[in-house]
Amino acid sequence: MGTKGSVKERSIVKINVPRQYAVVMHNDDFTPMDFVVNILMEVFHKEYDDAVNIMMVVHKGDRAVVGTYSYDIARSKAEKAMVLAREEGYPFRITVEES
Repeated sequence: MGTKGSVKERSIVKINVPRQYAVVMHNDDFTPMDFVVNILMEVFHKEYDDAVNIMMVVHKGDRAVVGTYSYDIARSKAEKAMVLAREEGYPFRITVEES
């Protein structure tokens, strides 16, 4: 069981990093600020202070990126936030954009 005469091969494995997608929250005049903060904490796992800061960026600037994820995760989080907003009757809007 010797290795005399055996050949070792090197394989080059190329791993593609998945594209990243930004989840973008848009401002509206009807969705309450506290609801937006709760969405940021529950769905996007932001700390309270970070959630308030992001909410204020959206409020003052019309939109903000709330996170960057792989496509499936970005779509899932955006959809979950939209469902929660619709259940409460808010016109809240989130989009997913390639970053």
